[in-house]
Amino acid sequence: MLRLRGRTFGPGAHAVMAVVNRTPDSFYDRGATFAFDAALDASAAALRDGADIIDVGGVKAGYGARVDTEEEIRRVVPFVAELRRRHPGALISVDTWRAEVGRACAEVGVDLINDTWAGADPDLARVAAEYDIGLVCSHSGGLAPRTDPHRVAYTDVLADVRSTVVGLAERAVALGVRPDRVLVDPTHDFGKNTYHSLELTRRLGELAATGWPVLVAVSNKDFIGETLDLPVADRAAGTLAVLAVSAWEGARVFRVHDAGAARTALEAVAALRGGTPARE
Repeated sequence: MLRLRGRTFGPGAHAVMAVVNRTPDSFYDRGATFAFDAALDASAAALRDGADIIDVGGVKAGYGARVDTEEEIRRVVPFVAELRRRHPGALISVDTWRAEVGRACAEVGVDLINDTWAGADPDLARVAAEYDIGLVCSHSGGLAPRTDPHRVAYTDVLADVRSTVVGLAERAVALGVRPDRVLVDPTHDFGKNTYHSLELTRRLGELAATGWPVLVAVSNKDFIGETLDLPVADRAAGTLAVLAVSAWEGARVFRVHDAGAARTALEAVAALRGGTPARE
């Protein structure tokens, strides 16, 4: 069971998490929502299209210009505050690995900390516990934030992911994060090559079987592009295919760039599985 801001996503329910990057250099939109008003417009559109969560990021995941803590706070905190004012019932997430940023966002109303770098800052889980908000526990193969894998190898990538994220989830609960506030993310492409990301997708049911709600962030990622030999702008169909497989395998939260298309695909999967509601 997943509960955030009074909303419950039970077994079989799907939550769409829309990406809104307040960065000038994101890999997908190249800064389309860096401007404050553009980001607000994109958030409103995503909510209209069926998004349950708006995930706000202030630092590009991969290589790029250095963004210090103060600049990341400047990019995301005023925006989260305004987003909360305009959409008081919306669920808001912040994509950060820094406890200081997580704390500043928690103080203005964020519901979830999306830590895509596997607890690189061990205090981030303490922030989630202190403010009684959610936490995403991820797997990056031991990489430091904003680094790419190089000749990475695993004996069993799913086993490595499962051990890491379950360990981080259990640590978060031990620190005081409520169990129904914790998600796990296999973190496709982070510390992994295309083979690993495809293998994780095929075997996602094994991760879902741990009982922790699974978040997948596969939208337009490189493993889709490399598999289909397509540039970023042409990966929409591949993304929907991976989302559908992930949903069928038991994923619960889906971080995407196109909330409307994702919602439609997830409703189709729910119908195929026998009418399970896409969301509750």
